[in-house]
Amino acid sequence: MAAPASNPSPEPKLKIYFLPNLLTAGNLFCGFVALTQIVEANLTPNAAGQVDWHPIKFALAAILLACIFDLFDGRVARMGGHESPFGREFDSLADLISFGVAPAFLVHRVVLREVLPVDYAELGWFIASIYLICGAFRLARFNCLSAMNAPGAGKDFLGFPIPSAAGLVASLTLFIIKLNEKEKDLGHWGYLLPVVLIFLSAMMVSEVRYPSFKSLGLRSSTTFLKIVVGALFFGLLLILREKILYYVLPLFFTGYLLYGFVRPHISRAWRKEIEEDDDADAEAEG
Repeated sequence: MAAPASNPSPEPKLKIYFLPNLLTAGNLFCGFVALTQIVEANLTPNAAGQVDWHPIKFALAAILLACIFDLFDGRVARMGGHESPFGREFDSLADLISFGVAPAFLVHRVVLREVLPVDYAELGWFIASIYLICGAFRLARFNCLSAMNAPGAGKDFLGFPIPSAAGLVASLTLFIIKLNEKEKDLGHWGYLLPVVLIFLSAMMVSEVRYPSFKSLGLRSSTTFLKIVVGALFFGLLLILREKILYYVLPLFFTGYLLYGFVRPHISRAWRKEIEEDDDADAEAEG
């Protein structure tokens, strides 16, 4: 007598959580808006010798807004216990557009095409492509480490995070434009961005470790020092307003970049004070 056929196991259901992926979609939308503004911008000086930088500023603001969306999508997912492979892959695809393609195209469009001789135009594409390729490698490595639960996907980032790299490029571009709004071109400041782009490309695929600050969330407790620093930061936002984009943000992202080099040389107590919160310590002890 033939044995009864066993029931086939149900296919695994793909989990797609609404709010975290909505924030990731906002990140991707900002990247698309930034690209359209960069493409449509007319950077030819007018009769008065001035360039209309408004489309580029709008694109830069979109990249910085994408950084905010990227900051919160993972935290919202972790708060609700809604982390998923789909969310991780979707986040990386959005990051590649907003923080890889858009900044690379921005620097080529605004700087490299203007400062390089016509005979070396291909060099501009090459420099911009280095940043994009290294950013893609950075995201792919992070996803692989996350899938393997390997070091480099937990509290620490292995290599400089691509959203921070894009934030540094965008904020520096805003700063340079602010310094040169009354001139016909970016002047010698324009040469700074290609150098920064190449350096950030190397840092993204480097072995330097950066804190992810994943433990800092809306429900986490904190120390007195962090409360004071947070209050001062919001005070700066209220006082400086527009100037925060031009002066404070470049210093913020540059400070985070340099922190990766300083971090191994500071005491464990200071590192714990800067990077961790009380809830994370309690969970670790439990």
